[in-house]
Amino acid sequence: MKTFPVGRRALLLAATGLALAPAARGQDAVERLRAFVRDTRSGQAQFTQTVTSPDGQRRRTSSGEFAFARPDRFRFVYRKPFEQTLVSDGRKVWLHDPDLNQVSSRALGQALASTPAALLAGGALEPAFSLSAEPAADGLDWVRATPQARDGAFQWMRVGFRGNELAVIEVQDGFGQRTRLAFTRFEANVAVPPERFRFVVPPGADLVEQ
Repeated sequence: MKTFPVGRRALLLAATGLALAPAARGQDAVERLRAFVRDTRSGQAQFTQTVTSPDGQRRRTSSGEFAFARPDRFRFVYRKPFEQTLVSDGRKVWLHDPDLNQVSSRALGQALASTPAALLAGGALEPAFSLSAEPAADGLDWVRATPQARDGAFQWMRVGFRGNELAVIEVQDGFGQRTRLAFTRFEANVAVPPERFRFVVPPGADLVEQ
């Protein structure tokens, strides 16, 4: 049975620059993260994802575009180096791998709870996460979000703001693997057509329900 790849789970294990509030440091970055979750109801952008092995020696890079609409709907389309599509329709999360001609699905609650996807499409970060400010680095103001649940798929998430924009999400999973999502050309609170969050299993594709 195929499971969601670790890099994809980092979105679920996920799952998004944003016009939020004036640039600030320290604790203000925590407030900007809260404001993003509260006030940014939809958005779309392009992303580059880099997955680094626990020893830091191996990296995999992919890229594509994503969109989200609260509550609980998102769509990641990986274009390079190979195509995959990850969609939440508000009830289930679907992963389509054209090369394998396979679709995997799982209940949204299993896929979204206490994961970075909650930032993109969930209703609130707290109390699922503990939030704390981190020192500014690499031109970004950072917030660390640590899951309250200790049995989740990742250890922590870091969110980086550049000025008024949410620029980066970094995730470390339970095995020490890190996933970094860098966003460009973000559009906040745009009208995203509902059909972008609908998924139809392609004819002839194998369906694996988890």
